[in-house]
Amino acid sequence: MTHDRAAAAARPVFAGWRIMRSDAGRFWATRERPFPRAAEDAGAHRTVDADDLVKLCQAIAAQESIAEQTAR
Repeated sequence: MTHDRAAAAARPVFAGWRIMRSDAGRFWATRERPFPRAAEDAGAHRTVDADDLVKLCQAIAAQESIAEQTAR
C-alpha cells in the first residue's frame, strides 16, 4: 500500500480515518479508533475499501452513520 496525494487530500474530510491506496489502485480506509461495541454489533466496520475516493467516502460515511445511530 502506498500513500498518495489523492488519499492525503481526503484525510481532512474524515478525521480519525487513515486512507491508503493499494498498489493495484484500490482505496482503503481504517478508522484509527475502534467503534463502540454497540456500533460494531450494529454492523459498523472499522476498515472499508472502494474503487475510487467518492465510493470510499460514501463507505466511511455509512460506517459513521451506523455509529451515530447507535449512540442515540
